Amino acid sequence: MASADLRAWTEAVRGADRQAVARALNLAEDRRPEARRELASLLELLGDAGGPRIGVTGPPGVGKSSLLSSLGHALRARDLSVGVVAVDPSSARTGGALLGDRARMTFDADDRGLFVRSLATAGEGGGLARAAADAVQILSAGFDRTFLETTGVGQSETAVEHAVDTVLLVVQPGGGDLLQFIKAGVMEIPDVFVVGKSDQGAVAERTFADLKSAIASLRAAGVAVGAPVLSVSAHDGTGVDALIDALDAHAARLAPTLSERRLRAAAARALGELLRLHGERGVAALGGGASLRQRFERELAGGLSVPAVVEATSAELTGG
Repeated sequence: MASADLRAWTEAVRGADRQAVARALNLAEDRRPEARRELASLLELLGDAGGPRIGVTGPPGVGKSSLLSSLGHALRARDLSVGVVAVDPSSARTGGALLGDRARMTFDADDRGLFVRSLATAGEGGGLARAAADAVQILSAGFDRTFLETTGVGQSETAVEHAVDTVLLVVQPGGGDLLQFIKAGVMEIPDVFVVGKSDQGAVAERTFADLKSAIASLRAAGVAVGAPVLSVSAHDGTGVDALIDALDAHAARLAPTLSERRLRAAAARALGELLRLHGERGVAALGGGASLRQRFERELAGGLSVPAVVEATSAELTGG
């Protein structure tokens, strides 16, 4: 693609032009080498700045999509634009996203300030699709708030922290997930905890109290868990505005070190992709994970994108 065309496309993405954004997201899902190189150029021009990136995670059926709908409507009422990447399970027949999450989001299709894109996991673990982090970077360049909803694999779902700035964990009232979350170390990852479906009354109140107690116990044991706990109902809107304020407060606390946080997260994604492609032997042949992570941080800080870093490093291993 000619340089002028690429720059025009980049500016259209920054302006949240729907056609330009959709085209960029299509490119993020394209695994062909030439598409990866074009994506690398686009991401490098976009840069890693942009609005807050929020990951919404939790067990299946906890109400993540309904909560996102409520958050989206409330943010639009504040005149803020919203981009959503909803990671769905893959269809066994087509390999594409089943679109279950997007079907549960009640957004106005004619609202130009909202953009929702479903991605298929395509067998990836950690509740994410391979294109998710790139898609989040693309959307955050043009939208005031970008959300990444994971599939809901529960206690193993930690990959999201390398794709977003803020992790929001939604807990099901009476779901019995807290012990499993504690055992798996998931409680250390969220920046905000939410007990969903607070309109369920006493059962939601008990879960809220149990969650507060679990966090207090972890803190007493020396585990650094500083995230606030909120009770929210997507059904009647209770607590949604307070949740937005909590997310904004976390973004404000991150602001002084946000670029460094995003840089470290991008380096972690690059290392993970290299491991996926070449395994531990490949990583060891290039000096090991710690050395590669430092190298990736330098290269990313110099303006390269994650796809470019991974392609160049892979070429060293394959002689390509």
